[in-house]
Amino acid sequence: MKKLLEHINSPSDLRALNQEDLPQLAKELREFIIDIVATKEGHLGASLGVVELTIALHYVYNTPEDLLVWDVGHQAYGHKILTGRKSIFHTNRQLHGISGFPKRDESVYDTFGVGHSSTSISAALGMAIASQLKGDHKHHVAIIGDASIASGMAFEGLNHAGVTDADLLVILNDNAIGIDPSVGALKQYLTNVKKGTEKQDNIFEALNFDYTGPIDGHDLRGIIKELNRLKTVKGPKFLHVITTKGKGLRQAEENQVIYHAPGKFDSTTGELAIRSASALTKFQDVFGLTIVELAKQNPKIVGITPAMPTGSSLKYMMDQMPDRAFDVGIAEQHAVTLSAGMATQGMMVFCNIYSTFLQRAYDQVIHDVALQNLPVIFCLDRAGLVGEDGATHHGVFDLAYLRCIPNLIISAPRNETELRNIMYTAQLGLQHPIAIRYPRGYGAIPDWKQPFKKLEIGKGELLTEGNGVAILTIGFIAENAKEAISNLSAKNKVAHYDMRFVKPLDETLLHEIFKKFVYIITIEDGTIKGGFGSAILEFAAEHNYFLPIKTLGVPDSFMEHGSVAQLQQLANLDANHIAKTIEESLAYIETH
Repeated sequence: MKKLLEHINSPSDLRALNQEDLPQLAKELREFIIDIVATKEGHLGASLGVVELTIALHYVYNTPEDLLVWDVGHQAYGHKILTGRKSIFHTNRQLHGISGFPKRDESVYDTFGVGHSSTSISAALGMAIASQLKGDHKHHVAIIGDASIASGMAFEGLNHAGVTDADLLVILNDNAIGIDPSVGALKQYLTNVKKGTEKQDNIFEALNFDYTGPIDGHDLRGIIKELNRLKTVKGPKFLHVITTKGKGLRQAEENQVIYHAPGKFDSTTGELAIRSASALTKFQDVFGLTIVELAKQNPKIVGITPAMPTGSSLKYMMDQMPDRAFDVGIAEQHAVTLSAGMATQGMMVFCNIYSTFLQRAYDQVIHDVALQNLPVIFCLDRAGLVGEDGATHHGVFDLAYLRCIPNLIISAPRNETELRNIMYTAQLGLQHPIAIRYPRGYGAIPDWKQPFKKLEIGKGELLTEGNGVAILTIGFIAENAKEAISNLSAKNKVAHYDMRFVKPLDETLLHEIFKKFVYIITIEDGTIKGGFGSAILEFAAEHNYFLPIKTLGVPDSFMEHGSVAQLQQLANLDANHIAKTIEESLAYIETH
């Protein structure tokens, strides 16, 4: 049988095929995605679930003239392969390779850069209104999942679109799962619609959308027929499509959470690669296990996460204490203000949000938590450089965007035991809200589960003695500094301090450091602008210290995707670059 995919280099090639050939193309496209992701890793289940829908969209619509906007982008692998990136798809999520998400400067077919959820409807509506104003006759399609459409921002887009006559089609890719299973009343409504048991009026028709569905998202003929019909319908339209996440790979269909991003696996059998057991524990699991341990002792503790129970490891608490742990769906703003409401009633709220996603609830952190000085405990997972997910997911801005907020304590534990202890300290009762940031991946100490110890808020710690240069670190980047110092021949001239807190700073300790040392180096895995290093520079300026201060951190640019080790090298934050910086500082001391 003639292979089809190898001859498809653009959607125009796809549109030249006979419709009868498309099921074979769908089979080949699935196999191509499975073969690449099996060895290169990435997001699997979401893209497998929309193969037919992707083919149908590019077959029916005149892309890139007609505009497709994918929500989040986990499901856009098929789209990328069909739009000229097949030959380089093996570089997906690799350093200097293509992005794992749609990206405007990567392809004209990527109409909007995504990575965070629930933006597609607003973006596509904006494009549709712009087309009207310019007199262009284009079609505009937003493809959004049932987890993403439950977000407040998606509703804001629907609410506006419903009172326009814009040429907008919203396609709901309904598979009842995002990364974890979808939650909430809207999910229940969609389930009832699928079963035909929903008694209420159609919610989307009530918002003035021309609603169609639900239809089978794996029936190419049916999808194409409906898309062609919808092209003739004026105004906002809504197509409800039922798909199976992981379609075409049995294990991915049966284990949808695991196969969202499964790592390496056997492309033939679907079996996951056996990973060597690590003596170390992921920071997220230290959080998840510790909150359960604390909650058993403290009945006031509750846990909240916006749609990341597995990724944050709050799942442990949800399994053991389902009435005290809440997945609120993709709703970061709601998660923060819900936490604030609970805190007014004396609950000890651990609000667990990825660093990059807390950006989406910035006003709520300021207005609803900090302004009212409510002692919410923010646990910011995935802080720092996160690797292959790239610019949309790096948690490098939190120190800078949180540091300017009054009343807010900011802590970055350097290891797993320190994370346990600051969580323990926070639930004993604080007078202010606190943000505790920690990285993605494994820690550094196997025996982290030590008896709890109360930490003094705003106090740093001397880790190693020295008499020439002082290294000030915040968070897990201390491990890189520790390795760098150990490789120096003049290590006795280098002192290493873990400052523990960015706010409040340990000013007593800082005065000692600035009076004792002649050169200071600050190191953080956050943006160089406005973060920890900036705080130290402000301290020095305020107190008239004039010694040289070198700040190391993430450059003032959006870092691409790649492994954390590769990105730390690019940012000069790996142990070798840190050692070189220390040597330069020692040479400076010798000559001055």
